[in-house]
Amino acid sequence: MSSEEKRSWIYVLVAVSVSAVYFATVLSKVAGADVARIAYVRPMLIAIGAGIGLGIVASIAAAIASPREAGRTDERDRQIHRLGEYVGFYVMSIAAIVPLALTMAQAAHFWIANALYLAFLLAALASSITKIILYRRGF
Repeated sequence: MSSEEKRSWIYVLVAVSVSAVYFATVLSKVAGADVARIAYVRPMLIAIGAGIGLGIVASIAAAIASPREAGRTDERDRQIHRLGEYVGFYVMSIAAIVPLALTMAQAAHFWIANALYLAFLLAALASSITKIILYRRGF
């Protein structure tokens, strides 16, 4: 497994686990509550920071575990990375319609922020999963 494929797996695992904890924590408070009073900003910032930090730490750990492969890329890796990023871009472009529509409908900031966070999550997952599929099935 190449280092780029490992990074994609790390990104999927970190993104899913951190966002699952965030959404479980924040959305558990929604039932019967005024969403304007739910403190979501700090947990969201913590989730974003934890995702970035855990991704960096896990990538460094993977590079230390297999130092020969770390940083080595070839043309196939670059093409897979580019295609994965294109997929992520298109998913983000489509998913961003939801927070935009919520803003136009003057929805609560809670829903707009969480829809935008979900759009970023979906884009990251689509990008990483595309890369994993291309590595596994061939490019």
